[in-house]
Amino acid sequence: MIKILLDAFGGDNAPKAVIDGAVAALKKDKDLKLILTGKKEVIEKELANYEYDRERIEIIDLPDVIAMDDIATEAVKRRQSSLMGAYWKLKTEDDVDAFVTAGSTGATIAGGQLILGRIRGVKRAALCPAIPNVRGGVTLLCDCGANAECKPVMLCQFALLASAYAKVGFGISNPRVGLLNNGTEEHKGDALRLETFKYLSKMKGINFVGNVEGRDIMLGDCDVVVADGFSGNVALKSMEGCGKLALGLLKEEIKGSKRAKIGYVFMKKALKNLYKRIDFDRYGGALLLGLKKVVIKSHGSSKAVAIANSIEQAAAICRGGLVSRVEKSLAEENWEEIIDGDGQ
Repeated sequence: MIKILLDAFGGDNAPKAVIDGAVAALKKDKDLKLILTGKKEVIEKELANYEYDRERIEIIDLPDVIAMDDIATEAVKRRQSSLMGAYWKLKTEDDVDAFVTAGSTGATIAGGQLILGRIRGVKRAALCPAIPNVRGGVTLLCDCGANAECKPVMLCQFALLASAYAKVGFGISNPRVGLLNNGTEEHKGDALRLETFKYLSKMKGINFVGNVEGRDIMLGDCDVVVADGFSGNVALKSMEGCGKLALGLLKEEIKGSKRAKIGYVFMKKALKNLYKRIDFDRYGGALLLGLKKVVIKSHGSSKAVAIANSIEQAAAICRGGLVSRVEKSLAEENWEEIIDGDGQ
């Protein structure tokens, strides 16, 4: 049975949306046990509204709640919080497999690296969301906010980490890896991108296809896009904003005339299918790649469906043996031949 910790008080819609998502996930996966962390009395009161298998939900009373704007390095010290208390449980209990939270991104990253710890050899953990693309699949964006400043070796490791995730999480046998840049030509980019391109080209453990631009993430020209956290975050937020803009303008146009409203009746099914295809919540949260166990960071505004999908995502990754695959990939790559001292 897969055991997953769930931060019941993480996110804007907690605890109701989190508990709603937890119950939905339990109903879908009969080989799953959830450990909810947070204010026990409040969790029990909310759970009373549902029918669920009581044997597969455990509650750990952790009364402190970390706010979205709390300083991450200070938040790590709060062991009685629903977020950090879960990390300590994840670290000390061998039979607990994963952790899902919609809480503070900064605190989640800090707790993952300082409490749980990274896989041996991994320089930095990276946030890696699955972005829907026009092929009907996903493109993994690694990193999208955990590391604003990177060195070439970190980006090379992100390529390996995300390639392993693509194989385990999405069944992509030979993921194509691109480097996010301001042009596709080999000579484009700053010093970081130029050096990283050189090193990625030498790696045997990845299928490197060269530089890609921001538009290529959703066009699906590659399966993994490697970026520093600053550039990746800008790209991610830009895509989210464009999606909201397009949907908002479409709604305005439909409401703007009777002819458009009539047309909507015939287009309703197609538009719903379109929305499903570009809905980020469908794929759960961003995997914090490089840690010793599976950690999923859901969006702070996640509703029940996104929480349930994040739990399902975490369980699938655990069953696929991602951590052991990453360890194997790291061990097989000859880093001394690929990266010189300047790349470290």
